[in-house]
Amino acid sequence: MRKATYLLPIVVILAALGLSSIYIVDEREKGLVLQFGRVVAVKEDPGLAFKIPLIQEVVRYDDRILSRDIDPLEVTPLDDRRLVVDAFARYRIVDVNQFRQAVGAGGIVFAEDRLDSILRAETREVLGSVSSNDILSSDRAALMLRIRNSAIAEARALGVEIIDVRLKRTDLPSENLDATFERMRAEREREATDERARGNEAAQRVRAQADRTVVELVSDSERQAEIIRGEADARRNAIFAEAFGEDPEFFEFYRSLTAYERALRGDNSTMVMSPDSEFFNYLRSDQGSRSVEGD
Repeated sequence: MRKATYLLPIVVILAALGLSSIYIVDEREKGLVLQFGRVVAVKEDPGLAFKIPLIQEVVRYDDRILSRDIDPLEVTPLDDRRLVVDAFARYRIVDVNQFRQAVGAGGIVFAEDRLDSILRAETREVLGSVSSNDILSSDRAALMLRIRNSAIAEARALGVEIIDVRLKRTDLPSENLDATFERMRAEREREATDERARGNEAAQRVRAQADRTVVELVSDSERQAEIIRGEADARRNAIFAEAFGEDPEFFEFYRSLTAYERALRGDNSTMVMSPDSEFFNYLRSDQGSRSVEGD
């Protein structure tokens, strides 16, 4: 009974020590075995492994591709047009031993702070060597490749491989946006004014052409009307002359009636003239022209 009392704690302790000497590395991780803070073993393959309990400890690092967003930073290209650049990077820990030596117990947090400093410095250097038009054009892919290649060497000292660097957004600083919008608005208003001026000029040309066409059409119509009117007057005079030749007395009588009608048209029913005026020959006597001849 006494042996069982002493053996049970010993078995429990041995089992605990045995379990603490076993560790498992996931396929998404890499592990380091530390003994008093010094790296004594590297476990890169996934699976079961052993360590000395109580003396050694296991530190695990992510073996997947990681992303890091860089805080927006201002850059000044060659044309002195300041831009705010928002970028991110993808990286991977390729040498966990070197990574541990470089960052110590700070781990991923400390490493990402170092990466931020490297990427910000390289981004400012690369983008500061070109114009803003190059940054905003299709050449951005080449610029991102330059930033990545420049940062690879420095990141390798951390045991990290930078896989990719991308510029997500490139904008003007907020204090410059209003001035830029005002300049764009002024340019658009100038373009609109030019378009209106060209439209007014074209409209004046069209109106002038239309007025010229109207004058030409009216002049031609008036000319043709005068010709027709002249031909009609000539025909009328010929008819009058023919009629006068056949019966001069009737023709004179008709002309007198026409003159009476024109003289007494509308409200004009009063005429003042001498009673013996020839105008009233056919009103004064039924003899018509004979009365005139008698006079």
